Amino acid sequence: MLLPNIALCKVFRKSVGFGQSSSITKTLFDSSDAIRIRRLPFRPGPVAIAAGELGSRLPEFSMKDLQGRELSSGDLRGKVVLVDFWATWCQPCKKEMPGYQNLLDRHGRRGFVVVGFKFDTMMDTEDPVLFAKRIGVRYQLAVASDELKQKFGGIEGLPTTMLYDRQGLLRKKSHRVRIHGCH
Repeated sequence: MLLPNIALCKVFRKSVGFGQSSSITKTLFDSSDAIRIRRLPFRPGPVAIAAGELGSRLPEFSMKDLQGRELSSGDLRGKVVLVDFWATWCQPCKKEMPGYQNLLDRHGRRGFVVVGFKFDTMMDTEDPVLFAKRIGVRYQLAVASDELKQKFGGIEGLPTTMLYDRQGLLRKKSHRVRIHGCH
C-alpha cells in the first residue's frame, strides 16, 4: 500500500521525540502493535503555544460537512485526528487523500479519525462530493472558512496535514505547495 506524505507516515512507524527530558510514551492505539509517540515534556506554569504550532491544541469548531452532517471538534476528543486541508484543483491532494482513507480503514476501529477541510481560494475543478467519491474518500469533508483556517494557525500551502494525539495536541504538521498571499 502506498501511504501519503512520507513525513507524516513516519509518525505511524516510530516514536517522535519532543525534548530530551521525557521518555514517557503514550500509545495512539490500543493493541500490541500500537504506535507510540512521546509526550511533550512537562513545563511548569502556563505556556502559550500559537495555533498551528507543534504542541498546540485542536481548535474548537462546529459546522456542517459537505453531506449536511454535524462536524464538531467535541466529537473528536479522545481520538487520534488527522486534519487535511485540500482542494479539488490540488494535484498532491488528489494523491494523498486516498492514502488517508486507507489509514482510516486500517486504524479507524482503534480511535483514528480523518477530517478534510476544503480550501476555497480558487474555483473547484469539479463538485467536491463527486471528487471525493471518484477518488475513494469517505471520511468527513467540510468547507474551511477563513475563521477556521485561522483557528488552525493559518494555512500556508496545500495540502496541509496535521496530526493530533488523543489529548488533542498537535504532533506533526506538513504542507507541500505554498499558496501566495495566504495567511
